[in-house]
Amino acid sequence: MKLTCAPLDYDFERAGSSDLEVVLYAHADRKDRGGVGGNLRAVISRLNLKPAPRAWDFLSIALAVIAADTGVSRSRSPDGWTRELDVSIAVSDPAFWTSKIEILSNALRFLTTDIWRLRFLEGGIHPVPPKTPALPDEDCVALLSGGLDSLVGVIDLTSREALKPYVVSQVAQGDKRKQAYFASKIGGGLSHLQLNHVAHFPHQSERSQRARSIIFLAYGVLLATSLRRYHKGETVPLYVCENGFISINPPLTPGRLGSLSTRTTHPVFLGLIQALLDEAGLRVKIMNPYQFFTKGEMLVQCADQTLLRKNAHLTTSCGRYARNAYQHCGRCVPCLIRRASFLVWKKKDKTGYVFDDLSKDDKNHARFDDVRAAGMAIETVRTGGIDSWIGSSLDSQMIQDTAPYHSTIERGLKELKKLLARKGVK
Repeated sequence: MKLTCAPLDYDFERAGSSDLEVVLYAHADRKDRGGVGGNLRAVISRLNLKPAPRAWDFLSIALAVIAADTGVSRSRSPDGWTRELDVSIAVSDPAFWTSKIEILSNALRFLTTDIWRLRFLEGGIHPVPPKTPALPDEDCVALLSGGLDSLVGVIDLTSREALKPYVVSQVAQGDKRKQAYFASKIGGGLSHLQLNHVAHFPHQSERSQRARSIIFLAYGVLLATSLRRYHKGETVPLYVCENGFISINPPLTPGRLGSLSTRTTHPVFLGLIQALLDEAGLRVKIMNPYQFFTKGEMLVQCADQTLLRKNAHLTTSCGRYARNAYQHCGRCVPCLIRRASFLVWKKKDKTGYVFDDLSKDDKNHARFDDVRAAGMAIETVRTGGIDSWIGSSLDSQMIQDTAPYHSTIERGLKELKKLLARKGVK
């Protein structure tokens, strides 16, 4: 499918015929067009920030990727999953980004498992910088999703590392107030940027959303290049805090290679994006301090246990949160890992779960697909060892030493095993 993604004042006919035209940084002006990022420029302008020009281009690329990922249904693909996406994107420096198509296409292919063909066009936005920009004094930028891992991560940055992060969030249904609340409680109150790509299309959106992490990173890069230390020529850390088990996220069974095994913070993907930022001269360093921690270990070692105990149950982990009236289902993979982590932490889990009693031997509990898959993974490791289960999840020249990843995954699976045993799942 062919998409053209450009600002509202772009002459879309110049790009040739497309199956879908998407307006960047504005709402669609026609019913047959999509729109994404409608209020982002206004938010950054209101804050008087001055991001780097290529950070704006990276955001434009990320918005176009989100548009393709949510605007093109997988059901139309020959195999019902893998899409062929031809995406033309208007940027301010098309020559540079054209020279980096291979690395960006590889990153996107790894992230979404689709085939990406990218083309860069002239006509992208290059906002006039403010005459007297605000230059925030924060030490770093951190993503604050409203999830448990990001809560622990930002707590540790302020309490253990004595850093002052500027936190940034993608607004999600049911999480906006939580994100703002967490930002106000951590470190005496943190500067907080909440953004929303507001993707809208003239047809039903694709729900798999495998590419969502690229927009989070783009927000972070935009903000990082606005800080005072960046404008002084320094490198700004961008913290993406997620436990190593879910970061690698090996498929629980051989049949779960699609939407059930996302790669949003996989070290291969983050490494490719880091290489792209380096090539672009954007002095932002992506960091995940918890690559070799399980979720349970993150909770146990959190630097401010009092703050964590008060707020852990308020975080969101569930992959079906909105579909369950903003409640945790208790049985999807993220919920299972969350519940297992509370057992390791040895603190009462006050989260409300729709399907709480996993011992019930029916299709909604013990025989639910994710619960069964977790049990099958545990059995595979018991009979064949960890290597037989991990498979190709760590096959990359970018990962030289796989041993610490294997160890983290094995410990994470043991946490799941303890949960299933405790809940009486056979």
